[in-house]
Amino acid sequence: MADKREPIKVDPVDVGDTTELDNLAHLAAHGGDGRLFKMEQDYTKQVDEALLKARDLAQKDVVAAVESLNNIEKLTRLGADMKSNTRVVQYMAKLCFEGQKWDLLMETIMTLSKKRLLIKMAIAKMVRDAVAMIEKMPSEELKMKLIETLRTVTAGKIYVEVERARLTSMVVKKLEAEGKLDEAATMLLELQVETYGSMEMKEKVLYLLEQMRYSLVRNDYVRATIISKKINIKFFNKSDTEDVQDLKLKYYELMIRIGLHDGNYLDVCRHHREIYETKKIKEDSVKATSHLRSAVVYCLLAPHTNEQWDLLNRIAIQRELETVPDYKIILDLFINQELISFKGTIITFERLAELLDFPVDEMESFVCNLIVSGHITGAKLHRPSRIVYLRLKKANVEQLDVWASNVHKLTDTLNKVSHLILKEQMVHKNLELAVTPRA
Repeated sequence: MADKREPIKVDPVDVGDTTELDNLAHLAAHGGDGRLFKMEQDYTKQVDEALLKARDLAQKDVVAAVESLNNIEKLTRLGADMKSNTRVVQYMAKLCFEGQKWDLLMETIMTLSKKRLLIKMAIAKMVRDAVAMIEKMPSEELKMKLIETLRTVTAGKIYVEVERARLTSMVVKKLEAEGKLDEAATMLLELQVETYGSMEMKEKVLYLLEQMRYSLVRNDYVRATIISKKINIKFFNKSDTEDVQDLKLKYYELMIRIGLHDGNYLDVCRHHREIYETKKIKEDSVKATSHLRSAVVYCLLAPHTNEQWDLLNRIAIQRELETVPDYKIILDLFINQELISFKGTIITFERLAELLDFPVDEMESFVCNLIVSGHITGAKLHRPSRIVYLRLKKANVEQLDVWASNVHKLTDTLNKVSHLILKEQMVHKNLELAVTPRA
């Protein structure tokens, strides 16, 4: 019987921190066709000499300088010298840019990206450099021409997906400025940025928020809701930097629009509270108070649930602990059980002003703004009677159900009336026969 052997424990080898070059090499090895590169020859020395000669030649003739590097580029590429090939292709693009040979720059980028057995890391670095050149182009026309060239080069290539997303964003902004919103939305919504592993989370969230915004421009609330689920809201709580706070505010403002469209007032209340909790908003007492008041309004507009009253309790306790000036504690919102919700409620100006902690004149202006902006639908103010009618607009299907029910009740009533009339007629007919004298 064979001896039982114990597995030998092997400790992991510490390779140290990975550099950008290592990351790009890994991407080049595994992106696309998955080929692994093994350097057959080191061309570092030859590349150093070729770059020096090209630099001197570029002072007289940029085109000749770029062409002089074609041979060494081919040697480094076929010899799988990734580091040397990257240096060469980057320098070729740099010579074109510094020499202001714009047509040559775009032609060089296109040509290098179509080479046989190209090294992906080299192309990725060249494209990244070219993207940085866009803002330095002398005219808007040349900027767009370079962008389109780079978009052509990056199409369908996973190792330059981040650069393609940034290029697409530039085109989208231009289309939006020209008023071509539908075309801009179509282009941006084609990106699947949530799958871009090499993109920073902050940048991913920004692109997803833009996709949400363009979906709402198209009134595609379903798609906007689907995209919103791709954003992990825990990201907003990991950092309190200003840029992350701006992303958080933009996210919840878009979510408020979706909630109002769907009539999910309790969700709208939560979104206003999240905005209120943001450090940037808390530092502005006016904005903080406005969002907290909005949270109260939409919480009361929501159907009566235990969760609704729990939210109101939290808001009231929160205000009590913070002692914010010019704001009374709104404990009576849930002490008075007859104020279950504003749905279908008729309430006086004075009572509503008391609940919202506004002077009557400011309350009237506040409610009018909510009605005009569409945040509250179906509400009306009757100024002579100083009464507010807060009736929410029913959905189409719900309204049809109400009408059908009313028609059913009407027909039942008519049937009963008709039956009673026939009954009375029969009674009177029999009475007439009974009292008529016989001949």
